[in-house]
Amino acid sequence: MPNLKWCPAPNCEFAVRCGVKQRDLDRVVPTVHCACSFTFCFGCDVGNHQPCPCALVKKWVKKCKDDSETANWISANTKECPKCQSTIEKNGGCNHMTCRKCKHEFCWMCLGPWSEHGTSWYNCNRFEEKGSSDARDTQTRSRQSLERYLHYYNRFANHEQSAKLDRDLFLKTEKMMVNLQSQSGLSWIEVQFLDTASHTLQECRQTLKWTYAFAFYLARNNLTEIFEDNQRDLEMAVENLSEMFEKPISELAGLKVDILDKTSYCNKRRVILLSDTAENLKAGMFTSIFT
Repeated sequence: MPNLKWCPAPNCEFAVRCGVKQRDLDRVVPTVHCACSFTFCFGCDVGNHQPCPCALVKKWVKKCKDDSETANWISANTKECPKCQSTIEKNGGCNHMTCRKCKHEFCWMCLGPWSEHGTSWYNCNRFEEKGSSDARDTQTRSRQSLERYLHYYNRFANHEQSAKLDRDLFLKTEKMMVNLQSQSGLSWIEVQFLDTASHTLQECRQTLKWTYAFAFYLARNNLTEIFEDNQRDLEMAVENLSEMFEKPISELAGLKVDILDKTSYCNKRRVILLSDTAENLKAGMFTSIFT
């Protein structure tokens, strides 16, 4: 039965039903939720890869595999401080970095000043195409193509890495909740906001990761601009939540309202991005740069 499939989660014995036809997979991402709480794509059995269609997921994974040496280089865990050139290791999901040596605050992704990432100058998610005069010969075009790929792969890999770091933090969340409860006098129910925030961070990181694989294949037009605006808004909200979530236990009680508000806002921005993209994808509005 083509509309039934076993859930791929370990030890799950449930089957999931989905009415999306194979012929519609280029316009619909058939994400399903099993009764065991596992979410996956009915079309290709990969985990939840919204908003990227299955065909583009397959292309992207193959490209990343083919460019494995470049991928290994760009996904290195250390970078140099743009001000004092000290080597810095990323040990949390948040991209707001502060150099311990010179105290310079910068973005792990683009190495730009962090002060610009909460303003109208924020442009970290968008790849800036060079003018035609800069791409006259084959070598220049090849270099520009590589730079474009690295822009999207770097951000894809960063959210993948941040999601893993956030998951590591999630495993410690219960201990954080116990410590917060004992230090603040809050009840067990009242400290559940940390668990909710942790789940939200993981879901949003997963979504942001695949938005960059999707964006890599999009031709530049007004619809792409809107998609990147939604992507930027979600990314900024996630970074703010991630930064608050990593604060010391002693500060978390005072940040409860802010964390709840930002968690709600992240969920809202994620729904807006996914629903808007799904609607335009289904209508065939997106144009691939490689068609």
